[in-house]
Amino acid sequence: MQETNLYSKIIAGTMTWGSWGKRLSISEITDVMNYCVEVGITTFDHADIYGDYENETGFGKAYAKSGLDRSKIQLISKCGIQMTSGRNNKVAHYQYDADYIIWSAEQSLKKLQTDYLDLLLLHRPSPLMQPDEIAEGIQKLMADGKIKAFGVSNFSPSQIAMLETRLSVTGNQVEFSLTHDQPMYDGTFDDCIAKNRMAMSWSPLGNYFREENEQNSRIKAVMEALKEKYNADESQLLLAFILKHPVGIYPVVGTATKERLKASMEAVSIALELEDWFVLLEASKGEQVP
Repeated sequence: MQETNLYSKIIAGTMTWGSWGKRLSISEITDVMNYCVEVGITTFDHADIYGDYENETGFGKAYAKSGLDRSKIQLISKCGIQMTSGRNNKVAHYQYDADYIIWSAEQSLKKLQTDYLDLLLLHRPSPLMQPDEIAEGIQKLMADGKIKAFGVSNFSPSQIAMLETRLSVTGNQVEFSLTHDQPMYDGTFDDCIAKNRMAMSWSPLGNYFREENEQNSRIKAVMEALKEKYNADESQLLLAFILKHPVGIYPVVGTATKERLKASMEAVSIALELEDWFVLLEASKGEQVP
């Protein structure tokens, strides 16, 4: 199993860098990439579908101009989702036959202008997954040196167990935050700890800044004292909350703003006291723990 300390503790998520969000130019992507590395964020999270299958191309062009040493950064990508935008599909679906997995990974390599991915993830589970087919594709990619490790995203422990009848699963990237904490209770993180699996969290700030609701009002009410105590902003405290979990979360932050990237890395050094962690949990739940 690949050692997780090869990755930066904060992972830069690229989903909104292209047409799904910021629409950064090639020079702007290059600038953000170099800044990430400067502040210690060396791992970049992609998926073939981002930007209607175009984000990887823009990142690859930026990487080629960046001057970055490939051995000093880590590239993660995902495959398996077939959308109706960006490709000529009549219905959205998942595809995980061996030939498709190999083809998709090779397309990502070509677009990213790299010889290998540090980690390839199956993006979402399909009801039609066949472990033998998946294993055949992944093992071929690994044998050819095109991927260094294999993992999944949004998979349940039982779905991972099915895959592991044929091949080892290094990590699982799931939605996890103070406002979306199911992985702490549904066995996802128990599985990661038990099997020494890398746990990554997408949307690590949850809906805290996106929605006005009772849950977020309760969290805001306890944030003021914590902000002063830890000399931290709300985003940093939200990250500190998930970073305290013993599974050893690697948050995938979606920002391309330099100040927020730097602040995210600084959150790694915040050590929430035990009772403060439960203050935040209680605020999120709206009740004391049983």
